[in-house]
Amino acid sequence: MSEKTEMMADMVKNLAVMLTERYSEMTMEEALSTVFNSDTYRKVMDEQTNFYYQSPRYVFAFLEEELAKGKFE
Repeated sequence: MSEKTEMMADMVKNLAVMLTERYSEMTMEEALSTVFNSDTYRKVMDEQTNFYYQSPRYVFAFLEEELAKGKFE
């Protein structure tokens, strides 16, 4: 696994963990589904944005904004 791929995977894991901590009723499966279906996930996976290189808390703020606005497919 390349370093970038590992950083992306770690970011997804961290985002899911933060979701379950913030929303105690959310299961890990629901949290992962939320992350995978978000625009934030697409940004994390896009090497051009360098989101995978940012602080998980910084990226989580984008995910929370998406949750608040209901921007999910």
